[in-house]
Amino acid sequence: MVATTVGSSDLGRRRSFWLAPNLVYGLAASAICFSIVAWILGRDGGPLNLVWGLEINQIMFLAYGAAILGFFAGIGFLTYPVRWLFGYTPSAEDQGEAYGRPGDISRYFRVSLDHKVIGIQYLVTVIVFFCVAGFTAMLIRTELLTPNVKLADPEVYLSLVTEHSVTMLIVASSVIIGPFINFFLPLMIGARRMAYPRIEALSFWTFLLALITLPTMFFFGGSQAGWTGYAPLADQMHAGHDAYIVTWALTGTSMIVSAINILATVLLMRAPGMTWSRINLSIWASIVASILAWLAAPILIAVQTMVAYDRSVLTGLFVPVQGGSAFLYENLFWTFGHPEVYILAVPTFGIVLDIIPVFARKPVYAYKASVVSMFGIGLLSWFVWQHHLFVSGLTPGLRPFFMFSTEMISFPTGIIFLAGLGTLFGARIRFNTAMLFAIAFFPNFLLGGFTGMFVSDVPADIQLHGSYFVQAHFHFVLMGGTFFGLFAAIFYWFPKMTGRKLNETLGQIQFWPMWIGFNGTFITLAIVGMLGMSRRYASYEPSLQTANDVATIFAYLLGASIVPFLINVVVSWRWGEKAAANPWNARSLEWMTATPVPVDNFEEIPLVVAGPHTYGMAEPMAILKPSEQTTGVVSAGN
Repeated sequence: MVATTVGSSDLGRRRSFWLAPNLVYGLAASAICFSIVAWILGRDGGPLNLVWGLEINQIMFLAYGAAILGFFAGIGFLTYPVRWLFGYTPSAEDQGEAYGRPGDISRYFRVSLDHKVIGIQYLVTVIVFFCVAGFTAMLIRTELLTPNVKLADPEVYLSLVTEHSVTMLIVASSVIIGPFINFFLPLMIGARRMAYPRIEALSFWTFLLALITLPTMFFFGGSQAGWTGYAPLADQMHAGHDAYIVTWALTGTSMIVSAINILATVLLMRAPGMTWSRINLSIWASIVASILAWLAAPILIAVQTMVAYDRSVLTGLFVPVQGGSAFLYENLFWTFGHPEVYILAVPTFGIVLDIIPVFARKPVYAYKASVVSMFGIGLLSWFVWQHHLFVSGLTPGLRPFFMFSTEMISFPTGIIFLAGLGTLFGARIRFNTAMLFAIAFFPNFLLGGFTGMFVSDVPADIQLHGSYFVQAHFHFVLMGGTFFGLFAAIFYWFPKMTGRKLNETLGQIQFWPMWIGFNGTFITLAIVGMLGMSRRYASYEPSLQTANDVATIFAYLLGASIVPFLINVVVSWRWGEKAAANPWNARSLEWMTATPVPVDNFEEIPLVVAGPHTYGMAEPMAILKPSEQTTGVVSAGN
């Protein structure tokens, strides 16, 4: 493999933070561009307004387009393509500056081409916006302490629901792939970098801009359409719904470019000897998720673009009175929406199956079956979306097929469970915080699967659709699976990412309230849903108040568990115990390089001689300096 390297001697000049493009300038340029375009086009009596007669939604989309350009200009992302168009060739010093100097905090606020910096940028962004979405969840639960509206106007309440759900879904879309696959994929396969560093940077900054864009809806009336944004309700929303549309379009773009980069990196940049049977399960999981994202995200962008046309130029694609079909929107949205569930879940499967063998000191059980199951889940995810439409006028003859296909997806998922439990069986387990979160994934996701059997069944779904039972089911899958996997990954890989270990005592203080609070909240809400409480309403039957109060108390416990985590991250990152290069005695390739990881990852491209879960072998997984070996050559295979 031939790769461009950036040594420490090439890192170039270090410009002052305020003399280089950065996040602050990007946000400022974005706000200025939005304001100028909105003022020019929207000013009563203005020349452009008189000529074009633009409506509010047309102005909003043009202003958001200007804001996006301003943001990317402000962070300096457009500098390279503009220079390239004029024939400029970057020097070694320019390349070095694009990677940044180790230890320079300002590189995390600028465009960087170092996959490790991008991984940290993703991690911090995920944590921050996870807390933002969690805070809105606490506001929602506080509102539901009593049956009547008291803290907010119903429109504000519904906008908070939209903010919480969309933010959490965007965060979840990159919760594993963003921080950990970007950081560790090149290390796991013996590469120096990702295949396309600038595309990798684009995926992060587009992801961040999506999360920043969504809250701007509150300046323009918010959006009361929920996270699905169903038409024709979306066509009737305030101008704030335009922020929702732009947010999903940016998210879809981020998912597509990230997927292309991951697939290209795995296909083209594996080290010699890194055969398909030797790559980590988290890499297999990211391949499946990337294929799904590559195919599904364009549908999301397309359907939101169609809504934008309906709102701005009155095409009526989803408006029945204009000859459109609201049912078409539901089909298109869920054609994306259900593969999206597995874009979130499958990477967590891989992470958990990579972590458990380390602390069980056993090879992963049923490695090949797990890989096949992940691809089976990805394939079946395209045939289950219609169970969301059982109450929306779906042709009755199609109901049995989609009920069966939805229930079929439990079989490959069950094999993933079998692999995890088989690895734990008979093992001498080290119950540290990373392992606790990894093990907790199984009962949490099991509850998600159990409740999912009800919503896949036509008679049960007709009764439960739109209730808190469905919300509880979704949270068991999303938070109980994906976010518990996130915390397992943070505690496991934090030493390699930062050079410091997280405090185990604070980790235990976080884990137990979080697990108890999570299950207490959503088991109670599942019961409330079976009793008939509809979701997304700020008021409910007084007879359900006690159950809602119990759910809210557990939710507060869940929210409070984030406090020791934040303290742990901040304190440990700065003053925590210094970590050895391989504190867990793991066998996979990312633990064989130095801590902190060098700019080029490896002195030489390693020669891989074994798989990542070969516990019981004395030999390492790879030869780090193959040029010093006089005998034995292992060729790269497929």
